[in-house]
Amino acid sequence: MPLTVIRNDITKMQKDAIVNAANPELKAGGGVCGAIFDAAGADRLQKACDKLSPVKTGEAVITKGFDLPAKYIVHTAGPVYKDGMQNEENQLRACYINALTVAKKHGCKSIAFPLISSGIYGYPKKEALSVATDAISGWLMRNEMDVSLVVFDKDAFQLSGDLLGDVKSFINEAHAEEQRKLYSYREAQNMESCRLFDTGSLPKLVFAEDMDLMKTDSALMTPRYSDIMKPQARETKPDFPVVGAPQPNYTSQAMPYKKTKPFLQKKQFSDVVGRLDEPFSSTLLRLIDAKGKTDVEVYKRANLDRKLFSKIRKGKGYMPSKKTAVALAIALELSLAETRDLMERAGFALSRSVVFDVIIEYFITHRKYDIFEINNVLFEYDQQLLGG
Repeated sequence: MPLTVIRNDITKMQKDAIVNAANPELKAGGGVCGAIFDAAGADRLQKACDKLSPVKTGEAVITKGFDLPAKYIVHTAGPVYKDGMQNEENQLRACYINALTVAKKHGCKSIAFPLISSGIYGYPKKEALSVATDAISGWLMRNEMDVSLVVFDKDAFQLSGDLLGDVKSFINEAHAEEQRKLYSYREAQNMESCRLFDTGSLPKLVFAEDMDLMKTDSALMTPRYSDIMKPQARETKPDFPVVGAPQPNYTSQAMPYKKTKPFLQKKQFSDVVGRLDEPFSSTLLRLIDAKGKTDVEVYKRANLDRKLFSKIRKGKGYMPSKKTAVALAIALELSLAETRDLMERAGFALSRSVVFDVIIEYFITHRKYDIFEINNVLFEYDQQLLGG
């Protein structure tokens, strides 16, 4: 996946490179920097860093990874946050772009970042996250690399309070609506039962036409006229009248069953299979053209790997995962109806009973198509991230 958020220890990431949120002197420090020095082997790493120091804020240099699982360590000096008016955002953005550029020059295909400057340097975490995702996603629009943003715990990961509040309200409303639908369904069942079967002192009347029209589960459990008159010897009439039904011939002989033909004959079944809807890959390619977008633009905005998108384009029965189908809908900026149609062609649906689906519905209905912002919210709710 080109960009994902992971809760992990960055020193344990098995990537081509990890990024050290360094100080300008490239000395072992506290926090992430100290952990990286300890895990890599402090003495050897310090000797390598001394040859490259000092560095300017926003600049990036590279050393071996030594004892780390990663082959390289990219060191970048983040800005100390003052008031947000001292060019801090541009300096922080440069950290990510320069680190990615240095890693690419050394042949790296994967890299893991901490949230730079969000610790003792005091950069507000939600602003630091916004700069990080914006800078990385912008770079990925022009380049190829697997990028991870690693946070140790959720205390280091803060989103906009307004956005989270809106999403939470939307989820709660969706849950309430599902409960209302369930309540209405049960009430309808109860009302239908009361309509068909009078529990008072009057005789119970069963209307044959009503029995044929009933579709609810409770009706399916109710005896039909044909079930009441089972094929067995009957000497007396039933103890209740049946309105609108043909009068049976009461004899002592059993009423034989009549065999019915299968619902679908072989020829009919072939016709149904032959009339399948347009497959997912064909619909996707048609939508890309209709929206005036390029393949590259779509798979990058969908946070997809080029090789994965190539499989989808070739078709040949390929069916995407649900998160990949949703990611493509987001990249194409589809409406909710268009999204449901595209997902259905991959065998999926959006449900208001599933948190992941409700979050996706929130962003689509509000026409918010930044996949990295969506992934940040999904991460907050411990949901699977979009892309692949």
